Amino acid sequence: MEYDYDKIDEMVLALLRLGLHEECRVWKGHDWDAMDRLHAKGFISNPQAKAKSVVLTEEGECRSRELFERNFARKS
Repeated sequence: MEYDYDKIDEMVLALLRLGLHEECRVWKGHDWDAMDRLHAKGFISNPQAKAKSVVLTEEGECRSRELFERNFARKS
């Protein structure tokens, strides 16, 4: 089976919102390859740092919110 890594990255970026703290920091408890790709795309700070969290860039925060709402918000 082949994977669509762009879709995987979108879901990881959306799920990072669940660990949001200090306005722009997120816990980095997701697949390392996906985190590296999100960093390469400019959505998060370098996940290779020793910190247990990464910083969402402005673009990453906006995209994360958009993806989370689109995929996980309840429709009334």
